[in-house]
Amino acid sequence: MSEKKRIALFGGTFDPVHLGHVHMARLAKEAADLDEVRFMPCRISPHKIGHATAQPEDRLEMLRLATEDLSWAKVENYELTGPEPSFSYLTAEVLSAREPETEWFWLMGGDQWNALPRWKHPERLAAVVTFLVLARGGEAPQMREGYRMQVVPGDHPASATAVREAVRRGRMISDWMNPEVADYLAGRGLYL
Repeated sequence: MSEKKRIALFGGTFDPVHLGHVHMARLAKEAADLDEVRFMPCRISPHKIGHATAQPEDRLEMLRLATEDLSWAKVENYELTGPEPSFSYLTAEVLSAREPETEWFWLMGGDQWNALPRWKHPERLAAVVTFLVLARGGEAPQMREGYRMQVVPGDHPASATAVREAVRRGRMISDWMNPEVADYLAGRGLYL
């Protein structure tokens, strides 16, 4: 019998994807000995209502450009193409049923770990995945009974909000962007 493949789902708006996202995914890959990290853009996160997002096809293309040279990184479009509503627990259950020989992980920041009790049916998500929680700012996430969780230490200063704001002001934070993503973003006139 072959060993299970270890895959982490990394959800978010990725509006736009930046080097911090890739850095954190790499840290999680190394910390949890993952075979693959799937970057999974959501339609619109219910936690981020209030700002306009780039169109789904633009966010998918930016993710494709950001990950094309990373053999361990893939783009998962299920939350953009699957039935609505796209709750995390449903996504995890569907993907787990499609790929039952996979050990599933869910990569998230400490802020989302703290918000997890407010998500729709977090216990069902916890039944499918082990959470990989990025410990930013030195504050260690607290364990929760009934949840499998591994802390992933590390940080990166990049911020999608700061990138969008810089673009609106006619600047580009090139230190935080993959050059191909920055070119795509500029060519499409996104966030202006």
